[in-house]
Amino acid sequence: MDTLRIAGGQIDLTVGDITGNEAKIVEAMTWAETVAADVLVLPELTITGYPPDDLLLRPAFVEENRAVLARLAQRSGETVVIVGFVDSATEDSPRLDDAEPREVANAAALICRGEVKGIYHKVLLPNYGVFDEDRYFVPGNGDTQLWNVGGLAVGLSVCEDIWVADGPPAAQAEAGAQVLFNINGSPYHRGKGRVRSELLSRQAKNFGVPVVYVNRVGGQDELVFDGQSMVFDAEGQLIMRAAQFDEELFCFDLELGAAASIGEEVRSEARTDRSGDRSATIAPELGETEEAYRALVTGLDHYVSKNGFAEVVIGLSGGIDSALTATVAVDALGPSSVWCVAMPGPYSSDMSLRDAQDICERLGCRLSVIPIGDIFKAHLDALDDAFAGTETGIAEENLQARIRGAILMALSNKFGGMVVATGNKSEMAVGYATLYGDMAGGYSVLKDVLKTEVYELARWRNEQSKGLGEPIPQSVIDRPPSAELREDQVDTDSLPPYDQLDPILRRYVEHDESVDAIVAGGADADMVRRVVAMVDGNEYKRRQAAPGVRITLKAFGKDRRLAITRRDMRRD
Repeated sequence: MDTLRIAGGQIDLTVGDITGNEAKIVEAMTWAETVAADVLVLPELTITGYPPDDLLLRPAFVEENRAVLARLAQRSGETVVIVGFVDSATEDSPRLDDAEPREVANAAALICRGEVKGIYHKVLLPNYGVFDEDRYFVPGNGDTQLWNVGGLAVGLSVCEDIWVADGPPAAQAEAGAQVLFNINGSPYHRGKGRVRSELLSRQAKNFGVPVVYVNRVGGQDELVFDGQSMVFDAEGQLIMRAAQFDEELFCFDLELGAAASIGEEVRSEARTDRSGDRSATIAPELGETEEAYRALVTGLDHYVSKNGFAEVVIGLSGGIDSALTATVAVDALGPSSVWCVAMPGPYSSDMSLRDAQDICERLGCRLSVIPIGDIFKAHLDALDDAFAGTETGIAEENLQARIRGAILMALSNKFGGMVVATGNKSEMAVGYATLYGDMAGGYSVLKDVLKTEVYELARWRNEQSKGLGEPIPQSVIDRPPSAELREDQVDTDSLPPYDQLDPILRRYVEHDESVDAIVAGGADADMVRRVVAMVDGNEYKRRQAAPGVRITLKAFGKDRRLAITRRDMRRD
């Protein structure tokens, strides 16, 4: 048997930070040489970060990324490095008739011994959900190409290329590849790890060739990349898995069949300077709730740090949403970087303020109390003539939320901390949120978390305290949710119970099911129509909402794009 020593760099990258990304790549390359790896595999678009979006329309950006590739090639040694970058497209690349020509390709380069030895262009360009690759890239021509690495025939592909049965890796396997490398920028959503694992296992078994899958980690705006790089043998058995959400450099020896004489030469002879055994390890899988929580923590942590903020400011009402948001923030940033602000108003209960104080004591973070009663009265006095002859209602309720939003933004402007909005996906879906009020903020941790999932995550986080003190008081979990903007208000005054609302939202928003289909599944017809009307009528609010962590297959934002001004087809 011949052995290939494979290193992987499951690293955190930042879009546009070409200098910072280059430094991380060099660090991984240096390490790979010290462990005498035959191959170092790095993620999709390693140099530019993923997804680079409209930066790809800037020629200077593309040229700088190519210059980095040249510098990396010059410093490459005996280890063959597979690195993702943006390449110039070839003149004969296919384009749509009459379409403005796209000039770049999503590419992977093989570099070794001071040279670029080979380049592969991604063939299958995803153009669904959060992906817009067909907007920017020219697809590769699909020619089957193998490379000779240490006498072994290697196939290379990028992300989506391996997701179809007859994609480029299938052709590479048919042509004699002895191992298939697939580099990725695959974002997380609930259940994605299981889907990936099942797919890669099936593909490796069908190809009859080991598959090495390397993914990046880290937060990038609304996306979170969870890593979980994997290797499957020719029978489809998992033989290596990296951790989720953690940067990791891994190295292992993969036994393969006899060396082949096919493939364009990259490094024809095997390395002879290796010592010691490098066995593959399998990191444990996280439970679904734990991985969702880790995604929230990672998303907030990296959004704050990569955008240059030193701390965050959170309006802490004493309710479950703000309690969970503060807990995630402390886990992500540490208690000294979290400033909570309680802003009791005329309808706030004493329990809410006590709970807010209790939460901050448990978390060890700063709390300021700024009452809004006098400010609210001053606003009402100023509006007295304009509001004369009208009934007190939603305008007065929302005014309180907007006062709180203004206070939080004032603290942000004065001291530089980023405001974190605390609303959840259920509220955002039906418009149970106030523009320029509780929606104010630079980032929204719970934007893609339904209310029932908020409780699930809060209970899970409390269970992890292991006797060190639960961060979220049980009274907060047990109390009926309320905006506390009028006397004796609870959420169910305006909304169906969340255990009935959330399943409807999941089916309508995340799965695009019709009213008829949802009703046929057992939901009350009148309730479904009412919920759908609320969702459709509040697109304008969601368009103005802060970005937030994506943890489902369809989050509000790039995943779900609807016109604000529209007339929907009948759904009843």
